Amino acid sequence: MTTALECVPLGYVSSCYREKFGIPRQPGLVTEARAILTLLPAYSGAELVRGLEGFSHVWLIFRFHATEAQGWHSTVRPPRLGGQVRVGVFASRSMFRPNPLGLSVVRLDRVESGEGVTRLHLSGADLLDGTPVLDIKPYLPYADSL
Repeated sequence: MTTALECVPLGYVSSCYREKFGIPRQPGLVTEARAILTLLPAYSGAELVRGLEGFSHVWLIFRFHATEAQGWHSTVRPPRLGGQVRVGVFASRSMFRPNPLGLSVVRLDRVESGEGVTRLHLSGADLLDGTPVLDIKPYLPYADSL
């Protein structure tokens, strides 16, 4: 049985990465990499981000929008393994996935909210410019770390 799940973007990322080549393979590798997540008007109310500035980091769930049209395969060749070894897509962090969703934890530098616009200023981001963000959750060190 297939059940459709509709996810709408909460906002879009503006970042220094204009193409996928050159983006760090995971968040936090380039701590100087800055990004701004601008929330759409429906999600820009100050009450939606109340208390968020109390967290040092946030989780972003996003869509790999730039690679969706290329589809996915059951196995991939991760660059981390030299691109020579095939592993199952679920044993990788490949962006070519059945559901093209990504997950990044980034530093929350500042929350800016006013005049109907809310922006999250981020660093350590590994996100392509224009990335649609589907959800935001606070990073909780006591729960999110092994």
